[in-house]
Amino acid sequence: MMNESFPGYVYVVSDSVGDTAEAVARAAMSQFEANSDPSIIRRIPFVNSHRRVEESVRQVVREGGGLIVYTLVVPEIRYYMEENCRAAGISTVDLMGPTMDAMEHMLGRPPRQEPGIVHRMDEQYFRRVAAVEFAVKYDDGKDPRGFLMADVVLAGVSRTSKTPVCMYLAHREKRAANYPLTPEIFPPRELYLVRDRIIGLTISAEQLQEIRRERIRRLGLDNNSSYDDLQRIREELRHARNLFDELECPVIDVTHKAVEETATTVLEMMRKGEWSRG
Repeated sequence: MMNESFPGYVYVVSDSVGDTAEAVARAAMSQFEANSDPSIIRRIPFVNSHRRVEESVRQVVREGGGLIVYTLVVPEIRYYMEENCRAAGISTVDLMGPTMDAMEHMLGRPPRQEPGIVHRMDEQYFRRVAAVEFAVKYDDGKDPRGFLMADVVLAGVSRTSKTPVCMYLAHREKRAANYPLTPEIFPPRELYLVRDRIIGLTISAEQLQEIRRERIRRLGLDNNSSYDDLQRIREELRHARNLFDELECPVIDVTHKAVEETATTVLEMMRKGEWSRG
């Protein structure tokens, strides 16, 4: 069912799988809280011929209209899309064309006009896959030996976004491991051997309590533990801070930060080599 607050769907049309266009569309929609329902976005991939353009436009018309956001690299197909949409009274946003035109002007040579190049299984792709496998294998301190092979090790108490940040970093080809801190367990020796690659994650006690309570609710668990007890949480955070001081590692406060924001901060610190709090 269509979101009643939005007068149509956003159609992501691409000559490949459509990941790029959908990512941009979702980023734009996130700025409109009332219309952020993900079901509003519909993907129409592999539109690489006049016939596929016509089918796509007919689908949009048949379903009541909306906005077409497209990434089509072949100029002839782009122009045909614009002509068909204009005739059907459908609004469009060309995400790829203007950027390629500007780059062609700057570089003085035409683009390759090959759909899906960014998704080809090249060396970069395999590095990314290897990094994702690494993050899964060495998640949550499963095998501390992984710390010795990691590009970065994230440490923090439970629910400080360690795992999702590691996965984000993996998609940036970084081998990221993480270790959960708890006062009752002494950290493994390997953690001290890689103190030059550790970044600590901390958070406000109050927000962490909210996050843990929500997790308990979603899992349908009985709240008979100290997991979301504020006093216990403060004790865990003090323990983590003491360890960060001992390791002399940089610390990121993830309070009210999105995973992407935290991961971007980590990447920037890695790029600059800011591994000490100087």
